[in-house]
Amino acid sequence: MILTSLAVENYRNYESALFEFSAGTNVFYGDNAQGKTNALEAVFFCGTGKSHRPCRDRELIRFGEEEGHIRLKLVKDGVPHRIDIHLRSSGRKGIAVDGVPIRRITELFGLLNVIIFAPEDLSIIKNSPAARRSFMDIELCQLDSIYTSNLIAYNRVIMQKNKLLKTPDEETLRSTLPLWNEQLVRYAAPVIKRRRQFIDELKVITGRVHGGITGGEEKLSLIYEPNTLEDELEEKLKNGMQKEIWSGSSQYGPHRDDLGFEINGVDVRAFGSQGQQRTAALSLKLSEIELVRQKTRDDPVLLLDDVMSELDISRQKRLLSEIKGIQTVITCTGLEELTDKDFCVDKAFLIEKGKVIKETNIRENGEKA
Repeated sequence: MILTSLAVENYRNYESALFEFSAGTNVFYGDNAQGKTNALEAVFFCGTGKSHRPCRDRELIRFGEEEGHIRLKLVKDGVPHRIDIHLRSSGRKGIAVDGVPIRRITELFGLLNVIIFAPEDLSIIKNSPAARRSFMDIELCQLDSIYTSNLIAYNRVIMQKNKLLKTPDEETLRSTLPLWNEQLVRYAAPVIKRRRQFIDELKVITGRVHGGITGGEEKLSLIYEPNTLEDELEEKLKNGMQKEIWSGSSQYGPHRDDLGFEINGVDVRAFGSQGQQRTAALSLKLSEIELVRQKTRDDPVLLLDDVMSELDISRQKRLLSEIKGIQTVITCTGLEELTDKDFCVDKAFLIEKGKVIKETNIRENGEKA
């Protein structure tokens, strides 16, 4: 799978821009707050139907405009494809694949597999459980359309149930909650089961990758920590009804799951050094690449958002050795940041104030980053 071009109109701080990619390594460079991450975000949006940053869709539209557009072209298994995203200030977006509108976001997944690595990912170990749940969901939604459908349905039930729990009429709550809990169990059980399978598969790869980075001195273990087991959820909802009524929110289900990390049996979230946490996070992201390869028999597109400056030399080298041969899009402030002698940049785009100021085919010109 190879990205060939990205076109944006009235997207974030871009009025209009076109990026024609190399099949190798592409770099967006320039000063901070110029639009480099915005362009990276547009690629991610085409693969997942949402931004990797917390925001509403209408916030992606250029200030003062009513609509925005993203058009991404790629080649998969030798067949060209086009993804069109139409953003509206009303908040309702339109998505078309190869000119055919899609009705459900699940129809988008699987065409473009992207893995994004941003500075905040290095903090995933010490961040909130929500960040770790998001990690599981983003990857699983790209790999498993059934999981996506169940997760969407589950989130819809949770939203309606939480709205109901704000009702002050306890009699109404007691008569209505069992109906919503029945729906919740229906969709929660397969979500919990699939997350467990995913972590079981991923931890084998992560342990191997982390062992390579640390020279075998540390053993990293991933631990899926469900809020409740799928076969216990129905009973907990029944027995915990009063607790939920008092709290005014849903207390049981996969929306409260977490992901644990242990190095040599010690919880890295609480007791790991910053270096251990960052190495574990790097191992996690590198393992995603291998897992996507196993599941899709294809390479994902790798998006690195200003992450090189956050890694020390040894971790940079490990990352660069793992991504050779994978189409990559990197953001950085200057090409001089990419000075590793084994790292070659194929194409570079200088971005200033939402415009491509300079485009250079570095490999063709015989230059080095």
